[in-house]
Amino acid sequence: MTDMLVKLYALPPLAPLAAALARDAVVMRRPLACEKHLVTTWFGSLFGVGWASECETAFSRLPVACFIAAQEARIAGVACYDCTCRNFFGPIGVAPTWRGRQIGRGLLLACLHAMAAEGYAYAIIGGVGPLAFFSRSAGAVAIEGSTPGIYPDRATPPLTEKPAQNEGSSHAVYQSAGTVRQSLRP
Repeated sequence: MTDMLVKLYALPPLAPLAAALARDAVVMRRPLACEKHLVTTWFGSLFGVGWASECETAFSRLPVACFIAAQEARIAGVACYDCTCRNFFGPIGVAPTWRGRQIGRGLLLACLHAMAAEGYAYAIIGGVGPLAFFSRSAGAVAIEGSTPGIYPDRATPPLTEKPAQNEGSSHAVYQSAGTVRQSLRP
């Protein structure tokens, strides 16, 4: 998957999009430290333990290198930066029921504007799937020769992995070889 580069000094404005989302009672903000478990569990349940792990890293930074979009305390999406590498945007995820409402674009721009405010001139979006989304939303351009990027030897759970099943287990989603499968985690 290709990496992309964004000029942080030439970003579209965030304020009009944030105002439009606010009219629908969707608020974008940095989560509080006390929301870490809630946010990372939500992220992991929809997008896998890898993204949840990256999100946990965002909470180790001050200010928290993460933004959430929420409506009446319900999380609609999460985006992070400076997780796997400094100056990298991602991961980003919006719940399926919230897609198509500009929430992903809002979260992307909130993170990129925060990165600019922290002194970065450019940002890298690593391992991009939807190239057109990032190009259209932030002017990102593909970095030639960036595949496989920083993720070539990433550890993934084997397809035969079966976590122990204990009473009171919580639900988890494991991502392996591009497919999502569900199992129980102690």
